[in-house]
Amino acid sequence: MDQNFAGHTLFQSVPFGNERLASRFVMAPMTRMFSKDGIPGENVAQYYRKRAENGISLIITEGTAINHPAAVMSKDIPRFYGEDALNGWANVVKEVHDAGGKIIPQLWHVGAARRAGSEPNIDAPPVSPSGYTLRGKKNENIKALTRDEVAEMIDTYAEAAANAKRIGFDGIELHGAHGYLIDQFFWEVTNKRNDEYGGNLGERTKFAADIVRACRKEVGPDFPIVFRFSQWKGTDYHAKLANNSKELEEFLTPLVEAGVDIFHCSTRRIWEPEFREEDPSLNLAGWTKRITKKPTIAVGSVGINRAYLSNQDNADVSIVDNLKIIDEKIKKAEFDYVAIGRAALADPEWAVKLKNGKLDQVTHYTKESENQLI
Repeated sequence: MDQNFAGHTLFQSVPFGNERLASRFVMAPMTRMFSKDGIPGENVAQYYRKRAENGISLIITEGTAINHPAAVMSKDIPRFYGEDALNGWANVVKEVHDAGGKIIPQLWHVGAARRAGSEPNIDAPPVSPSGYTLRGKKNENIKALTRDEVAEMIDTYAEAAANAKRIGFDGIELHGAHGYLIDQFFWEVTNKRNDEYGGNLGERTKFAADIVRACRKEVGPDFPIVFRFSQWKGTDYHAKLANNSKELEEFLTPLVEAGVDIFHCSTRRIWEPEFREEDPSLNLAGWTKRITKKPTIAVGSVGINRAYLSNQDNADVSIVDNLKIIDEKIKKAEFDYVAIGRAALADPEWAVKLKNGKLDQVTHYTKESENQLI
């Protein structure tokens, strides 16, 4: 392919907090379970460095476990607590910075998405807002968090944020998407609480907003807090927190007031409109920026023509078509950054190959090759 994309809007320098990124490219967080016993080693450091030195300006790490026994479901998902794991992350930060990139950790708790008996703490029960599964069924194996436990969980997120700043990260991302713990508080299917953490959509944001406020208190005013959210869930791709822009505003406003700096709007297809009847082209990131006036990250099958967890190619939308759509939307100021997931996972040089007109030379992602990718 001889088409050169060096002048594409994706390669423009953009602000990130009080700093600048060399481009709009963000690496989306992707769980790999390559951190033995939860400690990110040199393999993890070099994995992220390769992306940073090849055109990805901001790395968002894979989900990292906050300091709660039921946070994740594998002993090889990296921890974000304990000096052994934090020292490993400090080395990751150094490698990415030496390569000229910025990096933020994604702070994660999976809630009811965890199966009882999962490692690393097989005796710790899964927890959730109300003891419901992600399909809306009460389950005696899932513990509903008490108000005191909710407060402790908020403090745990804040502790992780403080550690991120202490060891040199450039900000944090809170994982509030895809049906994990924070998102379980958002979703009426999983949140049946009758205290201040339940209620209507705006009221169900209180857990997340309290986490944001607690993190902000620890990191100060100038440390970027990115918040990732989605409409879809791991168990329901058609789920909607907000059915229209008015409901989306009700959802987003408490998070803005709490101190979110950037919203990472997770969609499976970046080109699809969120509320088609209101606007035939504006996607979730576009609506979020319009409502909040905050910078947004758009994501969704940018570097491939197959939607996340889909086995069907989208013959109507090619990678080059996606890039044209993105260029138009950035020029309209619909969003600010673009996250690349599986394309960057498969080929650490994807962005630089794009810039140099060598898309025909990229290594393409396949599910079968995922565990061999470095």
